[in-house]
Amino acid sequence: MALFSRAEYLERIADTKVAMADKGIELLVVCDPANMNYLTGYDGWSFYVPQAVLVVDDQEEPVWIGRQMDVNGARHTAFLSPDNMKGYPEDYIQTTVKHPMNYMGDLIKERGWGQKAVGVETDAYYYTARSDGALKQTLGRSEFIDANLLVNWVRLVKSDAEIGMMEQAGKIAEKVMATALSNLAPGRRECDAVAAVYQAQMTGTPEFGGDYPAIVPMMPTGEKTSAPHLTWTDDPYKPDQAVNLELAACRNRYHCPIARTAYIGTTPPEKLNTLAAITVDGLNLTLDAITPGMTGEDVEKIWRKHIARHGFEKESRIGYSMGLNYPPDWGEHTASLRPGDKTVLAPNMTFHMILGMWMDDFGFECSESFRVTDTGARTFADFERKLFIIE
Repeated sequence: MALFSRAEYLERIADTKVAMADKGIELLVVCDPANMNYLTGYDGWSFYVPQAVLVVDDQEEPVWIGRQMDVNGARHTAFLSPDNMKGYPEDYIQTTVKHPMNYMGDLIKERGWGQKAVGVETDAYYYTARSDGALKQTLGRSEFIDANLLVNWVRLVKSDAEIGMMEQAGKIAEKVMATALSNLAPGRRECDAVAAVYQAQMTGTPEFGGDYPAIVPMMPTGEKTSAPHLTWTDDPYKPDQAVNLELAACRNRYHCPIARTAYIGTTPPEKLNTLAAITVDGLNLTLDAITPGMTGEDVEKIWRKHIARHGFEKESRIGYSMGLNYPPDWGEHTASLRPGDKTVLAPNMTFHMILGMWMDDFGFECSESFRVTDTGARTFADFERKLFIIE
């Protein structure tokens, strides 16, 4: 059974068709798993093989196409009628003789859509060069229209039902971060602390369970806190060691990332204390200043001016739109909080503002996931912002 109402899915499809028409696209081939889910409700760990949703300008429902063994999964999760869920035979899988996109191209022609203007997601993780070549070969085309991020931009403003999912993820995120902090102790292995985080992510709260986040827990220690995107080892935690905790909770594929930093010991280095205080103050200041009508670069400028007064710089963006997604990323790849981004903030846009300050041999992180409201910004999780001391 699909997560949202048929009316909501049809509204999403109608908005997508408007964006298609603006680009002269009559048939859109959607291979991004998050976009497939957004348009149909389909939810399965099947994106390691080619699959797609076809959005056609003169058809009410899209067509989901995947591996034959995954058709029942589509029946369980998508809102589509049975005729719009199609599976390709097993002999298309991982062979040099043919490709699932050949099947999809043949289906397009069989349904009389072979002459329509086709758009494809050129930079989607799961739309490969071979996929592109096989579809072009089958349809007799040399070029497709670039529809990269077309659906992603449609997803930018969330429905109230989507916001509800992210609010539930926020409640799980509070438990996840509390669990991570309670498992930091000298002698405890990093991998064991991460295992507890995973359990918290999946069990969720007594009211609702969790889903797997699109990114694994990132919990580097010591000097490795100077770098983002590191995970964990089987080393034991040591006294007088910092730990960055970049985590997330997920509810029905909707995310709430959250980051904090902890220090195992009683007396953190003064440089870490100073960086933490400046970063947290900047996060509070920037969140409090957000209002609808600001641009992404307006938001970033508040933070940049704050840290400049303290002699710091940060080259990387401080946030990005996020919500519904699958591995390897919970970000939507659209609006960012950085110089030059002219995206105008509107109610029910959702962002992860992550103020990661990575220095030469140490670092500090503090982040919040929030939605833009009619009057400002409201975070999805409620968790103290500070450098946590684990004695």
